[in-house]
Amino acid sequence: MTQTVRRPPPGAASLVFAAALLAAPAGATSPLTVDDFEAGRKAAWQEKEFRGRTEYRVVLEPGGNHALRAEARGAASGLVYEVAFDPKEYPILAWRWKVENLVAASDPSRKAGDDYPARVYVVFPHWFPPKTRSLNYIWATGLPQNAQVPNPFFANAVMIAAQSGPALLGRWVEERRDLIADYRRAFGEDPPRAGAIAVMTDTDQTGETAVGWYDDLRLEAR
Repeated sequence: MTQTVRRPPPGAASLVFAAALLAAPAGATSPLTVDDFEAGRKAAWQEKEFRGRTEYRVVLEPGGNHALRAEARGAASGLVYEVAFDPKEYPILAWRWKVENLVAASDPSRKAGDDYPARVYVVFPHWFPPKTRSLNYIWATGLPQNAQVPNPFFANAVMIAAQSGPALLGRWVEERRDLIADYRRAFGEDPPRAGAIAVMTDTDQTGETAVGWYDDLRLEAR
């Protein structure tokens, strides 16, 4: 379905797709695959443009594995996958990612530094959009690993440094995050139902170029 959207002002990328609609809830506790990209990018992914467009395409990696490659050149757009789920049923978000380079001027404490080579979001919608919350797992430049800070544009978007620094550049890294624990640490209470998973590689604030890859996004029972 084609939807016309008024472009938000620069920096609004960190609102993390607050208008995401709820999809049908998952009904099983077996792992729920969001996308492994082996059959290309699922049609359910919707692109949200904020300033320019990040290039997203499925590529064949050495060894025959497919992954989503993202390249941003002074641009910011993301992909959102609408999926409603209860974190009590699926408390673990798992994925693989790698980045080619860091964003040198990235700094989550400043609006001018709100750029990252890779982000994975979990969105918790509210009927009143300004109250929508999100956990934003980032590959940071200088923020210590596992540190968290409110986004400089939107306090309800909390940035969590799942990875940080150059030590693992160019290497696939497996992630498993406890959404309940991370949400409690970010907001001081248990999470409500989630409404979307999203990914974004963006450099609209710094004007730099960044390349990241994403793969095997899934939700798991504990």
